[in-house]
Amino acid sequence: MNQDEKKKRVALAALEKIANDSIIGVGTGSTVNFFIEALAARRGGVTGAVSSSESSSARLRAAGIEVLDLNSIGGFDTYIDGADEANRRLELIKGGGAALTREKIVAAAARRFICIVDDSKVVDVLGRFPLPVEVIPMARSYVARELVKLGGTPIWREGVTTDNGNQILDVRGLSITDPVGLETEINQIAGVVAVGLFARRPADVLLIARDSGVETLTR
Repeated sequence: MNQDEKKKRVALAALEKIANDSIIGVGTGSTVNFFIEALAARRGGVTGAVSSSESSSARLRAAGIEVLDLNSIGGFDTYIDGADEANRRLELIKGGGAALTREKIVAAAARRFICIVDDSKVVDVLGRFPLPVEVIPMARSYVARELVKLGGTPIWREGVTTDNGNQILDVRGLSITDPVGLETEINQIAGVVAVGLFARRPADVLLIARDSGVETLTR
């Protein structure tokens, strides 16, 4: 089974956990795109969706799903999103699509966060995938120097501007044995908007697509 087939499989598994006529949060990325397609095809869909990126908002609208302003709805039940890396404690690295700040906001507002990945994304120790850090543009060099002190090698993702008008540093060379501690430490660096570690607020459910089926891990 190839990666796209696994992504479709896990997207369908996530769809089964969504109640009709509910409001949901929708993340960003290739696996989520399959989820949006499946959601659009289902009868008795959702009332609307809070989106984590302009690209996902466009896909949702094209599928006939109303995109809602988080400020106007209060809480909502379930957030569906992928990850660039996940461990078995349901801690994640996200931000490969440069939407990490809005993804963190939507995940924080949701009562339940369901993360959908294929088995290539599951690791014992986070850090094989470069850790994205969204930064205020004027602070990019300063933040990079501080990240070097933490043992990483930050690389500016040139040509990329986030939906919030900021820049991304991708930090290589980290072996993240204390995700919560590192997330807290990086968040305290002046100029950091958000770090792509989802450890203080990890997923509640991790759905992993394998050749044999979909594995479910819960907190």
